[in-house]
Amino acid sequence: MENDNRAANMKAFKLVLILTIVTATMAGLQPGKQAYAKEKTDKQIVVAGNNEFAFELYAKLRSKEGNLFFSPYSISTALALAYCGARGETETEMATALHLPTVSGKKAAVKDTFGQMRFHSAFGKIIKDLNGRGEKGGYELRIGNALWGQKDYGFIEEFLELIETNYGGKLNEVDFIMAAEAARETINRWVEKKTNNKINNLIQKGVLDSMTRLVLTNAIYFKGNWARQFEKDKTKDAPFTLVDGKKLDAAMMNQTAEFGYLETESFQGLELPYVDDELSMIIMLPKKIDGLDEFEKKLTVENLSKWLSKLYKREVVVSVPKFKMTSQFGLASVLKSMGMTDAFSSNANFSGINGKRDLFISAVIHKAYVDVNEEGTEAAAATAVTMKLTSIGPTRIPVFRADHPFLFLIRDNHSGSILFIGRVMNPNG
Repeated sequence: MENDNRAANMKAFKLVLILTIVTATMAGLQPGKQAYAKEKTDKQIVVAGNNEFAFELYAKLRSKEGNLFFSPYSISTALALAYCGARGETETEMATALHLPTVSGKKAAVKDTFGQMRFHSAFGKIIKDLNGRGEKGGYELRIGNALWGQKDYGFIEEFLELIETNYGGKLNEVDFIMAAEAARETINRWVEKKTNNKINNLIQKGVLDSMTRLVLTNAIYFKGNWARQFEKDKTKDAPFTLVDGKKLDAAMMNQTAEFGYLETESFQGLELPYVDDELSMIIMLPKKIDGLDEFEKKLTVENLSKWLSKLYKREVVVSVPKFKMTSQFGLASVLKSMGMTDAFSSNANFSGINGKRDLFISAVIHKAYVDVNEEGTEAAAATAVTMKLTSIGPTRIPVFRADHPFLFLIRDNHSGSILFIGRVMNPNG
C-alpha cells in the first residue's frame, strides 16, 4: 500500500528524526527525593506521563528473549520532537500512546492536562535542569539537539521556534535532494562528536535519500563513577545461574558497604549511587532463579514508587556481575499496538511541520549499549524516527547476590525521570 501511495504521489518526501543518547553512568533515585506532591508541577506531570510510557513500552518489549536494554527517555524525547508538528487525530493518538498531558476527556493519558506549548515548555525545563546540573556536578551530563532540513524547504516558523526555544535544536540546512549521502555523513559526524564516538554510523546508507526533508537529532552524554567503587582485586569469577537452570562463570564485583536496600518475600532491591548521589542504578533481584518474568508483570509506576519508598540505608554484602550488552529493535509495530496508528499511515497529520498533511512516520529504530564495571557505568542509546511525505528491613547484614537474572533501571533523582531500563539474563551476553 505504501508503495502504491508513493507511486501515486511522486512528490512524497520523508523526514527523519534521530535521537542519540550516550551516558557513561546512569541515573537513579533515592528515597525521599521522589518528586510527587499533592499539587504537581508541570514538570512532575510530564515526568509521570513519561514514566507511564516507559513501563508500558517495557511490558511490550520484555517478550524478546535474552538481555534487554533501552532508553525510554530517548524514545519519548524523539517522539516529542515529532509531536511538535502533530495535529488532529494524530496529535491525540500520539499524546495518548506516549502518556502526554495534552489530551482531555476519555482519551486522557493523565489526570492533569494542558496544551502543546505548555507541555514542550515543561519538557524543555527538564532538559535544561539536567544540563545545568551536569555542568556543575561531579559527573558529565550534556544534552544537545539539532535540526537538519532541506535548504529552502519552507518549514513553518512556529515549528522551528517551538523546538529551538524548548529543546535548543537549531536548523542546519543540508541538501538531501542532490547530496543525501553527504548529508548523512554530516549528521553522523555530529552524532559521533556529541556522543564521544560512542554512537557511530547511526544513520546507515539508504535511510536518507532525495525524498528526505528533515532530520532531527538529540544527543546526551553522561559520564560518572560509582560513589563507592568496587575494588578490581575483589572481582572474582563465580557461577551465574540462567533462567533455565544452566550455570556459567561470570565476573562478579564484590564489596560490603552501606547502600539503599529493600527486601520483600519475593525480591530484593538495591540502590548503587554514583558520584554526588544525584544519580543511581536501582537493581531489582527476584529471589527465585526464574522469578524475573513474574516480577516484570508487576512493574508499574505505582509499584515502583511503593518499593522505592521502602529503600533504607544499611550495610549490605553486595555481589553483582560486570556486564555489557547491546539491544536493537524497531518500534513501529509496538507503538502501533499502543494506539499510535494514524502516525504510521496515510491518515497521518503532521501539518504543524510544513502546513501540509503529507508526512507519516515510516520507522522508529532504537539501539542501546551499556557497560557496567568496577569504576562505574557507560551506556549509549540512539533512536531514529523516520518520516516520509505522502498523501498519508532485616536485622542481619543482608547479602545481595545478583547471580541470576535481574532487572535494573535508572532514574534522575531530581526530576524522577526514568532514563534507562534493562534486564540481565546473561552477563556474558
